[in-house]
Amino acid sequence: MDILKSTDPEIYAALQSERERQLSGLEMIPSENYTSSAVLAALGTVLTNKYSEGYPGKRYYGGNQYIDIIEETTRQRACRLFGVEHANVQPYSGSVANQAVYMALANPGDTIMGMSLTQGGHLTHGWSVNFSGKMYHAVQYGVNRQTHLVDYDEVWRLAGEHRPRLIWVGATSYPRFFDFARFADIARSVGAYLAADIAHIAGLVVAGVHPSPVPFADVITTTTHKTLRGPRGAMILCRQAYADAIDKAVFPGLQGGPHDHQTAAIAVALKEAASPAFNEYGAQIVRNAQALADELLRLGYSLVTGGTDNHLMIIDLSNQGITGKHAQEALDAAGITVNRNTIPYDPRPPYNPSGIRLGTPAVTTRGMKEGEMRQIARWIHQVIASGGNANVCTTVRLAVREMAMQFPAPGIAESVEAA
Repeated sequence: MDILKSTDPEIYAALQSERERQLSGLEMIPSENYTSSAVLAALGTVLTNKYSEGYPGKRYYGGNQYIDIIEETTRQRACRLFGVEHANVQPYSGSVANQAVYMALANPGDTIMGMSLTQGGHLTHGWSVNFSGKMYHAVQYGVNRQTHLVDYDEVWRLAGEHRPRLIWVGATSYPRFFDFARFADIARSVGAYLAADIAHIAGLVVAGVHPSPVPFADVITTTTHKTLRGPRGAMILCRQAYADAIDKAVFPGLQGGPHDHQTAAIAVALKEAASPAFNEYGAQIVRNAQALADELLRLGYSLVTGGTDNHLMIIDLSNQGITGKHAQEALDAAGITVNRNTIPYDPRPPYNPSGIRLGTPAVTTRGMKEGEMRQIARWIHQVIASGGNANVCTTVRLAVREMAMQFPAPGIAESVEAA
């Protein structure tokens, strides 16, 4: 860091401030996590200097003999960890990975199905403003108005009516298990491909605390930085029958040279995820989420679906006299980072919705357990019940910092202290 400090003090100062924010606060956004020092070390290497368009053994640039070793190691680790036949580890992000699935399995104008963004799905599953909703005829399914659980009867009906070429199962804000077998039955009934987007739950699948889509889906996509606890990046996992189509969609279909430093960091994360300790980590994520949810329910909050099976939950603030945007800003001032989020059938706009989304991957990485989750729920209640009162936020902020400093964040605590 010394060289950065002397070369670019402006960026250095912002970087150190962000490190301090991460260290002294509570990251409760369910799509965020802390990488290990080893993952960070792999990211900051000479691998960022290399171009390696193509695949191992079939590159368009020279000097890739060691890059081939890294990418093939990463690919093999992904196949072993998830129990799949083929893995592409080059996608820059989850959205690009999903775009590659479209390119491999569908044609522009084809009918596709996915979960509505406002009811828990992802932009790339057919939302109207996204490429997936513009280039394809997107049919959106949702959740039951009373239970807020996936309405499988509606999925069956829509699939039979529209006969899509591709069906997505997966979400960004759905707190319950998906019935992958049922989705596979629906897809087979209309001759559709089934794509499972497990970006949020990949680490839980690996840990054995969430059902796996591997026996049921034709193609699986995932990011590598959420519950999997790796760097920002993505992977596409599939049956061998689809390997060539997927690989050609990623390169040369969508991308040029892969980010080799990112690939190496993914390899490190996959090795870490293959350890028995990671299984316990995944189980603790779920225990923590359920403890947090139980305490929020005890304090009188309404949760979408009434609780959680996984790492996240959505608080419905409709009866709390505060909007999701206001709650997010108040909690941010109190050192608790969440994100505003729509609730199913939300009467409010997405920019200022009726809910907030929170989860436990990052705080679990820091070593926090059920007792800390219950205390966090009480702090959230203090802030929200006060309407975001500045004095209350300051008081909670001090208490949050005191607890956070007892649980150093992997990979960043030492560099903050050294600075």
